[in-house]
Amino acid sequence: MAEIRVPELAESITEGTIAQWLKKPGEMVNKGDYIVELETDKVNVEIISDFTGVLKEVKAQEGDNVNVGETIAVIDESGEAGAAPVSVAAPIQEAPVQEQSAKPADQNIPAGAEANDKQQRPIASPAARKMAREKGIDLTQIPTVDPLGRVRAQDVSSFNPQQQASALPTPPAPKAAPVPMQQDEGKRVERIRMTRRRQTIANRLVEVQQTAAMLTTFNEVDMTNVMNLRKKRKDKFFEENDVKLGFMSFFTKAVVAALKKNQFLNAEIQGDEIVLKKFYDIGVAVSTDEGLVVPVVRDADRKNFAEIEKDIMDLAVKARNNKLSLNDLQGGTFTITNGGTFGSLLSTPILNGPQVGILGMHAINLRPVAIDAERMENRPMMYIALSYDHRIVDGKEAVTFLKRVKELIEDPESLLFEA
Repeated sequence: MAEIRVPELAESITEGTIAQWLKKPGEMVNKGDYIVELETDKVNVEIISDFTGVLKEVKAQEGDNVNVGETIAVIDESGEAGAAPVSVAAPIQEAPVQEQSAKPADQNIPAGAEANDKQQRPIASPAARKMAREKGIDLTQIPTVDPLGRVRAQDVSSFNPQQQASALPTPPAPKAAPVPMQQDEGKRVERIRMTRRRQTIANRLVEVQQTAAMLTTFNEVDMTNVMNLRKKRKDKFFEENDVKLGFMSFFTKAVVAALKKNQFLNAEIQGDEIVLKKFYDIGVAVSTDEGLVVPVVRDADRKNFAEIEKDIMDLAVKARNNKLSLNDLQGGTFTITNGGTFGSLLSTPILNGPQVGILGMHAINLRPVAIDAERMENRPMMYIALSYDHRIVDGKEAVTFLKRVKELIEDPESLLFEA
């Protein structure tokens, strides 16, 4: 017998949650096959088998928390598919009886039926699988427009189980059923279990607010010159680099230039020491179905506009497809978040600890601006906000940083001369 254990994930991750078993007890497992999907604080990880044999037993159910090094499955290296008795670890001893009653037509399944079962398993993204589990929806009942038949999170969220109730032999019990409020029987609430990632986000945000002396300073940027330059160069830029020229590369370049002149914003506190970082790994906040993640553009000071745009695009696609690796999320010396993509006019972004600075971008709106004492013009304006840890960053340094970002964005050609 060979044991499948939770592998070392990352220095800061000691446990995870079983999101989904990709193999069932009794199924054949080959070395290198994905056997289980594990949800961690940061990303989902698919664990592979180092052995070939039959999955004899699983020792943790979907939704259970498991620690690094813990045995979660047993593989019989000498067994044959369908020959070994299926043993599923569960708190309820009558689980096999329930399985038979749920599928009476499958009592005399031939040995090769497990392979057919595997082929009929719906293809779905991890986000879709999680959402379906939380809503108690059978993935096989969800229609999808994807040409490959892949079930997406959008398909699950728009699915109405009542419309397909007749097609379900035994509707699964939803995990988050509406619960009447005791204090007001006229109203109903729905209880949804927080995912591990959402719990981590919540805990870290509260921790930052409790441990950092966070302040926010504001400024506004005239986006006229950037928008004109982008309009003039975007077609040729796309032809040469196969990526669109967005605003994020301008702000990333401007942030790096401003950090070089205000080094305490590119630092962190460790005990009674300040660690000044001489590299510039810029985190870019990306919104996903499961919450905000901050993948990192490495060595942003050494990359040109096209390289930055490609990195941001690749990381955003990976984030939304739940394909980010732990390395994509670790580290980072400063963060940029763009609430303007959702229409935010002004906000105070929360620090992404242990970093001591975060820049918030906002919506671009036409506003009347005084050109001189005699003239007013409507200009595309953006409010920008810098939240910083006042323990090591003084107000003067924060204001100087934000003013430098403003100057570089309003004169984008000057970014070409920044070392």
